[in-house]
Amino acid sequence: MKRLIRRFFLVLVAAVLAACTTTPEKPPAPLPGAGAPSLEGPLVVPPLSALPETAPRPLSGKFARVAWTDVPGWSDDDLSGFWPAFLRDCRGLMRPVSGSLAMPARAAPRAWQPVCAAAAAQGASDPAAVRRFLQAWLQPWRLNGPDNRPASNLVTGYYEPMVSGSLQRGGPYQWPLYAVPNDLLTIDLGSVYPDLAGKRIRGKLVGRRVVPYDSRAQIEASDHKPPVLVWIDDPVDNFFLQVQGSGLVRLTSGPDAGQILRLAYADHNGRPYVSIGRWLADHGQMPLSQTSMQNIRAWARRNPARVQEMLDANPAVVFFRSDRLSDPSLGPNGAYGLPLTPKRSIAVDAHFVPLGTPVFLATTEPGSSLPMPRLVLAQDTGTAIQGAARADFYWGSGDEAGRQAGRMKQRGQMWLLWPKQAGEPSAR
Repeated sequence: MKRLIRRFFLVLVAAVLAACTTTPEKPPAPLPGAGAPSLEGPLVVPPLSALPETAPRPLSGKFARVAWTDVPGWSDDDLSGFWPAFLRDCRGLMRPVSGSLAMPARAAPRAWQPVCAAAAAQGASDPAAVRRFLQAWLQPWRLNGPDNRPASNLVTGYYEPMVSGSLQRGGPYQWPLYAVPNDLLTIDLGSVYPDLAGKRIRGKLVGRRVVPYDSRAQIEASDHKPPVLVWIDDPVDNFFLQVQGSGLVRLTSGPDAGQILRLAYADHNGRPYVSIGRWLADHGQMPLSQTSMQNIRAWARRNPARVQEMLDANPAVVFFRSDRLSDPSLGPNGAYGLPLTPKRSIAVDAHFVPLGTPVFLATTEPGSSLPMPRLVLAQDTGTAIQGAARADFYWGSGDEAGRQAGRMKQRGQMWLLWPKQAGEPSAR
């Protein structure tokens, strides 16, 4: 009887999840409790005795130990600028493990303690010294799929948009980006049933019932909208900033004109993501192959009366928070709780690659067959980033980064770089 009740509950939850979860193209926010480390001051590595042993988490991939000479393109990547990103990554690697199965798997702190201690002692390094350090301390492991064959998968790109906005509504600034509503409920199912670790539903209370949270159309029609953080002057910019999950807003009016705000993903309404490009194609407005950001923006200018109808086709809404813009050269925090580094951070499937792991990515330039070998850091996740060697490459912020990200649909392979003394890659 207990098994039947549990099975019924799981079926019920699956139905609720189908109605209440969203799969936006890029939700880069850290899960609650990720604990972003301070980036101020020199890197401090705790002694090994201060990092307790924790139970390992299984990884879905297989790993084959290889020599550095077997990593294609390893010597071709210019490692200029990689060292500061690696030291930042060590700050994340040295955080204690929370033990929460709701969080993505991450690299084991004890495995990395000797490496990060040596890195902190070494200080700044030129590219040749960085390569020598990595080769001395780390071992490359080729990532294989569950079938134990070398994994090859899709490599896409993402970026941080920069848009124009105002803190007050007026003139062209008519498109709101919202903060988290006070009545939004987020229910962590894994806290009750470990089998559902990482599964959350979002909704709100109506009387004594939990119901799905309002769709985009319902929010816009409501008299009780979420608090507005900023107003954007272009509906397509507004939409794509939500798809990317974070962005920079240059204030262009009022007493705060000239300032730049960073909006970071905070939560979402739990509704499924629907492509407005698909909506335009299905309604005969343009072929699906032509639904670029530029063409969608041009359509919106020609059809201002139908813009809200187009946007309402996507019921998903992303909510934001304002983040301090301490270093404009760094991106928003990824799922690992660290700022993303342009062209050095990727989103991965943490079932195969633990967050915090240095990864050598062998892929090609966007829209090209030219090799693009790149040493990167696994610092983010995404609902569309699933499977062995699947990656999303962070290009940075602004229009050029957006163009590169939009063109990137390449194939790639991965080699995880893991401490030599620690055996094959593992997760906590």
